[in-house]
Formats: sequence, structure tokens, C-alpha cells
Amino acid sequence: MSRIPRDRTNPAGKRPGKIGRAGKDAPAVEPLNIVHGALPSREVILRFIADHPQKASKRELAKAFGLKGDNRVELKHMLQELEQEGMLQKNRKSLIRPGALPPVTVLDITTRDKDGDLIGRPAEWPEDQGVAPAVAIRQQSPAGRQGKGKAPVAGLGDRILAKIFPAVDRGGPAYTARIIKVIDRRRGASMGVFRTAPGGGGRLLPIERRGEEMVIDPDFTGGATDGDLVEVEIARLGRFGLPRAKVLSVVGSVGSEKAISMIAIHAHGIPHVFPPAVIAEADAAKPASMSHREDWRDVPLITIDPADAKDHDDAVYAELDPSPDNPGGVIVTVAIADVSWYVRPNSPLDREALKRGNSVYFPDRVVPMLPERISNDLCSLKEGVDRPALAVRMSFSGEGRKIDHTFHRIMMKSAAKLSYQQAQAAIDGKPDDQTGPMLGPILKPLWHAYEVMKRGRDRRQPLELDMPERKILLKPDGTVDRVVVPPRLDAHKLIEEMMIQANVCAAETLEKKRQPLIYRIHDGPTLAKQEILREFLATLGISLAKGGNMRANNFNGILAKADGTPHQTMVNEMVLRSQSQAIYGPENIGHFGLNLMKYAHFTSPIRRYADLIVHRALVGSLGFGEGGITPDEEAALDDIAAEISTFERRAMAAERETVDRLIAHHLSGRVGEEFAGRVSGVTKSGLFVALPDYGADGFVPISTLGTDYFIYDEAHQALSGERTGLGYRLGDSVTVKLAEAIPLAGALRFEMISEGREMPAAVRSFHKAGRRDRGQVRKKPGTRPPRGRH
Repeated sequence: MSRIPRDRTNPAGKRPGKIGRAGKDAPAVEPLNIVHGALPSREVILRFIADHPQKASKRELAKAFGLKGDNRVELKHMLQELEQEGMLQKNRKSLIRPGALPPVTVLDITTRDKDGDLIGRPAEWPEDQGVAPAVAIRQQSPAGRQGKGKAPVAGLGDRILAKIFPAVDRGGPAYTARIIKVIDRRRGASMGVFRTAPGGGGRLLPIERRGEEMVIDPDFTGGATDGDLVEVEIARLGRFGLPRAKVLSVVGSVGSEKAISMIAIHAHGIPHVFPPAVIAEADAAKPASMSHREDWRDVPLITIDPADAKDHDDAVYAELDPSPDNPGGVIVTVAIADVSWYVRPNSPLDREALKRGNSVYFPDRVVPMLPERISNDLCSLKEGVDRPALAVRMSFSGEGRKIDHTFHRIMMKSAAKLSYQQAQAAIDGKPDDQTGPMLGPILKPLWHAYEVMKRGRDRRQPLELDMPERKILLKPDGTVDRVVVPPRLDAHKLIEEMMIQANVCAAETLEKKRQPLIYRIHDGPTLAKQEILREFLATLGISLAKGGNMRANNFNGILAKADGTPHQTMVNEMVLRSQSQAIYGPENIGHFGLNLMKYAHFTSPIRRYADLIVHRALVGSLGFGEGGITPDEEAALDDIAAEISTFERRAMAAERETVDRLIAHHLSGRVGEEFAGRVSGVTKSGLFVALPDYGADGFVPISTLGTDYFIYDEAHQALSGERTGLGYRLGDSVTVKLAEAIPLAGALRFEMISEGREMPAAVRSFHKAGRRDRGQVRKKPGTRPPRGRH
């Protein structure tokens, strides 16, 4: 295991103040001694990045220190070393200190300090990085900076996009922030569980950990019954006692999926009610005209989607390339709903779509980015109905190489609406009345085109992780029926590959036109994460080459070595954890996982705002008529990319937490039963155990494992007893007993039934070396097992 070196510029671990200035309660900080044109020391670089996060890209650093030629190369090597040691990490196009906030961040204003100034915290913050840092909000004068324009003003409970600066005053929050824009105004309603009280009325139990209990008078219960999830507003605040509240609406029983998804919607501040102006604009929308459009209504494009899909934003068609210059080649056409025609920049529809960023999908509910009039009607590529679209026609050689492509603004009419299962069954020899006539002229050419494209994909070698996705099936009452793993069909892979290639075409076309756009970018694993993975794989006898030029196929080689072994699932999970998170950005760094240099989301404008921006960029740069990107949008792409990246993480967290709560509620009546599980995480505090049959995991506190001393070995991902040598590793199959289920928190607590297994020799030698400073943990008799999520 590699230890992260202490920051030698700051031995006490405190954040330095601003260069050359002192906080009001702090001594002056010695200014940096910068020699223009000379390579700075590591300490100077780290301090400069801490104090100037907005100038923390390689280019800006070279400019700030006046570096040229060989010195720029040396700077690059020095930054790579600092990344490998864990002292720096990449954030989009910048470098930041581990645990630091990026230069532009979405904040929730949560409280005030003793002087009454607003304090915010990041809207999304990784659990493994502890408590999110506090940020002091700098309110500008109403006239704005330098008296130009109107400055945005925020209040308690608002969500804002902010520019982040290091704090001058080291006695307060580590950061200050300037408001760029207010994303979402505070809501007066709170949410909780209603519990009846003797004599009438009741109390509101908060769903948030920091929430406050409230009293509800008998006249203000709104018909709520014990156990209902309700929305309330504060009716009265007194100097003494609990606040009093009034029930505004009853969402339903906390056991229903509807109520549980509402908890996540409320907890993450996801807008779920369209304002009247947005609904009015959607209702007033008229079908698109033929202006600047080609008539493609005779092209037999078809949609292939999940059986329960209500919106259809992509259609496909394929044929052999008739050109004698491309023997064995194919032409693939992908048509995407023309949302840009209906959602114009800075309209009520557009502002609400940006506020949402994307649609959010729960097991039995969708919070759409656009109203149903747009998403499920005017923009949905319905069978047999005229619909506007942007189409890309792509030519591939017989070896699967893309030769060229062209974009078109069209009017189309879908020839058929098929499900994945329906299309696959037809190809597998079981066509139905609908797919039978389509098999020869439409479906078989599509599958042939996919086989051709697959040759190119196999040569490209994107990252191929084997992580099955589970789907929760619900009963009519909204509770869990069962959890299934749907089969991954060739029909899924066909649509996926055609959409990927259409996205590549969008990025290539816009780059050629020198048109600013938002890319979908995915950075490679950091050197620090590579080192952790390398140490882990070494314990399994699998090697991972050193160096910063890793490619996706390097990881595919690792996955191939683990395929079919007892370690297969464990290796897939560790490779996944080593990867960076894909985000949106106006600066292109490529997509590591897909092994593509140019990639932009284009194929889902109904449910992703990034795709809508790309559509507008294509319309504007290709002269396709109305609905193109505006200069104001181009200037704001940095901010838009930061917002929608945050909203994407918000949606993922809300979806995951809803599944956790549903499963916890489903299992709450089975406390005391035993379950087959698999160790899915190892920490100093205990073990996470996944239940494959339920798609959920729970925690086994280390205090319940036994009487031995347990030592945490990060490199081997193991907890093992010092005296017995028995323990548990990531991926181990175990039996656990459900000790506690907390539905509102989505938490399960287990007790381990399986005896630990004998640890490998490498783990035992780890003990004998006496290196307990790397994580020795002992059972503490009488310690209460932790509750909730860990």
C-alpha cells in the first residue's frame, strides 16, 4: 500500500491563507517567492494551486510561472508525480488538492454563521470524503460587480452555482464563494412521517438526519393517518418548544414506492412540479413545419426501446452501401427527436429543463426533464405519425471503420415501435405478426450492420466491465415484488453501438465547424487509483503495468485473466472503482472508457440537457433554420456543463437511495432471517455485504465479527484476525443474519454467520511485519453497532 505523503508546505494540515494577505484574526502569510521562467518547487506548486484554483490547469501553471521549452516538460512530469502520490487529482480540465472544491461548484445554502452571513455546502459530496466543507457566501451589491448589471441574490435554502475561492480568514470556512446564478429558490415545504399523538394531532418525524421534529395540531393534520408521508409548512415558530406545522398534502404510506421516491426527490431538491408558465408553453406548442427540412417519411426508420417506454427519441435504419468504392460496407441512419424546435433558448421550457438537467428514473416513476406534452407527444417518434428529427447518415466499411457521415434536419414517420425483446425474438426465429413482414427488409439489415460495426468496436476495445444491472419489479401497491437481472440482448448492444457512433459524428462535425459544444468526457484513472488497483491485483497474481498512459484495453486484459475464476466479480468491482467519473465539459479530453477521442451526447435530447445543447449547436452551425445555439449559451457552456454534471450525480444518488429504501422496507419484516451474500466492501469499520438476490447491501460492524483483533489491509481488501489468521476479503461468499432494517434511511445491518476463512500468506505476512499503523482495528467490548448508512 502506498502512503500519501504529508503536505510538506503545511505540516499542521491547515489551509494556508491568501498570498500576501492576512485574515482578520490570523497572522500574515508569507508571499510566494516566484521566479519568472524558473521551474518552481513542488511546495510552491501545491501552494499556488491551493490559493489559485481558477488557474490550476497545466497551461495556466506554465503561464503563471513563465515556463517554456524543457521547463514545461519538467512541470508536466512533476504534476504527474504529485498525482501519483495522491497530492493532486484531476477535476475536468483543472488540478485540485484531494478533498478540495473545484473552481465552479453547485452549493446548497444551509445555514448562517454567528454574524448572519450565509453558509453553503456542496450539493453533492462523496461519502468517503467525510463531511462536506463549509463555504462562506459573498453577497454582491444589487448593482453587481463594478456596478455592471444585476447581481444574483440568494437566501437560506437556495441552490446556487458559485465561483469558489480560498478563504482569507483561516478562522472560518475554508472557502468563500461568489454567486454566479441561483439555480433553485427555497421551498417552504418540509417532508416527514406523520405519527398520531394521544388526544389528537400528531408529530412530524423528519426524513433528513438533520431535520427537526415538529408538532401538528389536531386542526392541521390534513387527514393524515399514522405512518403517512406528508408535506408540511411551518405554522408557527415559538421561542420555546418544537415548531408547529400544518400538513399540506399526504403523499402516501411510507411503505409505497411513490412515497419512497418522494423522499429522494425532496432530500435532493429535485424539481418535480412544472410551473404554470412551463405547462402553458408546452400546451401551446404546435407541430413542427417543413421549413429547412428534408422529407424522409418514406424511410422505414423504426424505434426499439424498453417495452414500457413512453417516449421514443431515437429511430434506426440500415442498408447495404450501393457504392462500388465500399464493397461489403453499410449505411446506418440514426434519427433523433428534434427537441430544439420546441424548446428555444431562455424560454420557460428551456429554463426549467436546465434546472432539472436530466430526467430522473425511479422504479415506478419518472421525473421528466420536459412536460409530457413535449416528451411523450410532440417529440416522441410515434409509429405512423409525422415527427421532426435530426438525422445522421453514416457509412461504414466492411471492416467496421466509419468512412463518412452527414447530418440532416428531417420530417420522418416511424415504421414501427418495437421492444428489445420483440426485435430479438424475430431475429432468433420467432417473429410475431408485426415483426414478420419487417424481418427481411428492415430487421436483418440492421443486425448485419451491427455485425459490421462490431468489428470496429472490437478493434477499438472499449472498457468491457461485467456488472449485471438489477431491476426492481413492483406489486400494484408499489411495494417490491422481486428483483431480476434482465438479460442483455444483441438488440440492446445494436442500439447502444449505433447511438455511440451518432454521438461521435456530432462531436466531429461540431469540431470541424469550430463550434463550441459540451463534450461527454471521461478521464483515465488517476495514478493514485492505479497504484491501489495494482497492489490489489498483485495479491491475486495479476500484474498491472506502471505508467500514466493506460488504455481501456489494459483493463480488459485484467478482466480476461479473472474471467471464470472465483475472483471475477471482485476484480470487476475493483476495476470499476479505479475509474474516474464521466462528466460534461466544453474542453475535450476524450472518453477513456469508450476509447474515443471525440464524443458528445446527441441521442437523448428528451431526457438530457447536454444533448439539447448539442442539437442547437448542430442546427446553428449547419444552417438548419430556427432553434440554433445563441452567443449567450456559448459563453455560458462552462457553467452549464458544471450544473448538468452535478444534476446527473444528483439523479444517480436519488435513484440509488430509492432502491435502498425500497429493499430495506421489503426486508424489514424478515429481521432475524439468514441470507446468502457476498462481501462487496471492506473498511476499517467493518464489512459491506451485498445480497445478490435483492440488489441491496448492508453493513456488518467490526464490533460484531468476533473476539479476535481485526486488521484492515487495504492492498488485499481484507479484514483478518491477528490471532487466528481468519478473516474476510472482498468477493467472499458469506451467510449473514439480518439484525436491523431502517426503511427511511435505506439501511440494513447484518450479523456475520460464516466463519472467516484462512487468509493468504501475503496477508499473514502483513500481520507479522507489525505494520498495524496501516489500519489495525480491534473489537471494543460493549461498543454499540453503528446505525444507518456507513
